[in-house]
Amino acid sequence: MDSSSGSSPRLGQGLVLLMAAACGLAVAGNYYAQPLLQILADEFGLGARQAGAVVTTAQLAYAAGLLLLVPLGDRLERRTLIVALYVLSAAGLLVCALSSGFALFLAGTLLAGLCSVGAQLLVPFAATLAAPEQRGRVIGTVMSGLLLGILLARTAAGLLAGIGGWHTIYWVAAALMLAVAGLLWRALPRHPGNPALRYGALIVSVASLLREQPQLRSRAILGGLTFAGFSVFWTTLAFLLSGPGYGYGTREIGLFGLIGAAGALAASVSGKLVDRGRGGWVTWGGAAMLLASWLALLAGAHSLAALIVGVLLLDVAVQAVHIANQGVIYRLDAAARNRITSAYMTCYFIGGALGSWLGGAAFAIAGWNGVAAAGALLAVATLACCGLTGKQRQRRREGVQARA
Repeated sequence: MDSSSGSSPRLGQGLVLLMAAACGLAVAGNYYAQPLLQILADEFGLGARQAGAVVTTAQLAYAAGLLLLVPLGDRLERRTLIVALYVLSAAGLLVCALSSGFALFLAGTLLAGLCSVGAQLLVPFAATLAAPEQRGRVIGTVMSGLLLGILLARTAAGLLAGIGGWHTIYWVAAALMLAVAGLLWRALPRHPGNPALRYGALIVSVASLLREQPQLRSRAILGGLTFAGFSVFWTTLAFLLSGPGYGYGTREIGLFGLIGAAGALAASVSGKLVDRGRGGWVTWGGAAMLLASWLALLAGAHSLAALIVGVLLLDVAVQAVHIANQGVIYRLDAAARNRITSAYMTCYFIGGALGSWLGGAAFAIAGWNGVAAAGALLAVATLACCGLTGKQRQRRREGVQARA
């Protein structure tokens, strides 16, 4: 099947759900290590900060893939590119499963993270295939799958580690990635790119889009800040829960992903509000909720109830801002959606990588109080960025009125 670059009736609910599941499975590979950090630290003789480098490596590799591979979706046939990346990501997971040393494990993490950006080719593909009046809902559904993958990865990793050791999750994930690659090959329509676009020019144009599109630039910064706060928490949670305050094992730590997954279900609600023109409200509400989440998470060092509330607020907030951001950027230039995705998501995951590093450093220096302080500062910065974005939007409206 061939698909045009516009909306397409071929995007049925079954395909939307497959794309959502495929997105979740792809990005999950970057987060299996989080509930296992203490086990990996013991296995490879690492400290907390060194173990946290596993997550940072995955996120930096993902950011590199966003910058170097995702723009190819505007040049190459998209279905073939997506499936190839899923197969290569499965190969990286197999390297992790087979590794007996930290260097080899990091190499597998690097390959899996670099190629897991197939998920970020599916998101703009869904936006392209969706009818304009349904685009927010479709993006919300696909992004729900992506965030559920990030969160449930922890649950799956924790449970399987308790059953068969930490290698087990990587064996299972590699097999699932190969199975999903086959399903995508059968279900996705062909979507020819523009081979006249040179690769070097594509990469340069990603930076040009950030420079020339103030809305893309502001939303990329906003997304990076929110995901940094998200990563500060999830990178350090295993250290809190395995410590003397809770004393949980990998199974209990992994179950916290289920709590976060409940928050991810808010994505479809956010998408519907964006479709109704309420994207500004979604952005501000998410940013305010982000700050509130860190107040609850601070108390979570000694209160399980507060920790659960904080996790829910954090995940709802991050997802709401992310959906609102995508509702804005995917209206900018339909012919450059993959490059727009590349620009936005590169900033997003650079923020996540910095958040992982910051969380590990804060925990090593000041324990959970340091983590909460770092997250709260990022939330305040997010609110400040919302204010600047609002002023930018007001100036743009005034400019349109003046020209009219």
